[in-house]
Amino acid sequence: MIGRFVDIASDGLHLSVTRGFMKLSRDRETVGLVPLDDIAAVLVHGHGTTVSMNLGAQLAERGGVMVLCDRRHQPISWLLPVSGHYEQGRRMKAQAEASLPRRKRIWRDLVKAKIRAQARALEHTGQTGAALESLAARVKSGDPDNIEAQAARRYWRAFFGPDFRRDHGADPHNGLLNYGYTILRAATARAIIGAGLHPSLSVHHKSAGDALCLADDVMEPFRPYVDLLAHQMIESGCENVGTTEKQTLGQLTALDVEGPRGVMPVLTALERLTLSIARIFLGEAKNLDLPGPPLSLSVAALVKGGAAP
Repeated sequence: MIGRFVDIASDGLHLSVTRGFMKLSRDRETVGLVPLDDIAAVLVHGHGTTVSMNLGAQLAERGGVMVLCDRRHQPISWLLPVSGHYEQGRRMKAQAEASLPRRKRIWRDLVKAKIRAQARALEHTGQTGAALESLAARVKSGDPDNIEAQAARRYWRAFFGPDFRRDHGADPHNGLLNYGYTILRAATARAIIGAGLHPSLSVHHKSAGDALCLADDVMEPFRPYVDLLAHQMIESGCENVGTTEKQTLGQLTALDVEGPRGVMPVLTALERLTLSIARIFLGEAKNLDLPGPPLSLSVAALVKGGAAP
């Protein structure tokens, strides 16, 4: 069973150990305690955070992982136990040895989920997603007909207008999307590592020198959530990607989505999806634990909250 993800986002914390707990302190005052036995991964991306060697050693003894992230919240290093983490070794071995047909089936299901999420995003804006639903039904193992690209062309024209072009430009639309995708990619990579998988061993994406190819695969069904937030922000008058807009997009992982087990935040949905991929690699499951659509009220609350002074 995967344990807790402890996300250290606050600045200036010191992480240490006391009586079987990970202690979070600031200016020598304790601000939090987490049982070490409950921790699957500690994700560190707060500025000025310091970590005791004793904490790293005791986490490793329990099979825990520590992920260090850069100032863009991208994982740049992780500390993995060299022994005693049976599940992690078993999962990475199964991941590395996964057959091509199995990887193609996972990619098919991720693409279907992405296209259906795009359809739901369009419906959130008052448009119909019927054409995209029809395309999703046509996706085959490995997506040999590149239905993903066909759906994208229809989707972007309907979502942001016929003149919109998806690129890495700095206009408000693309700027918001680029920043949001960066947050999503980092969260996905952290979930992958916490699930005992290796982020560079993909099921589809391939890029020389890219250590996060699996993250690019797994994040696909969640991209429309970023799109929807960006659309709502543009509709609310956003004209640039400033501090307020970044704060709103930074809350993406707290966005509530529907799922087979009820409502959950995006971060939990990512954790469940990555764990289901690990179980498929191991032959312990056949289906992905995919997220449902984002809740309208949750999206509205994020946009309204981010726009507040």
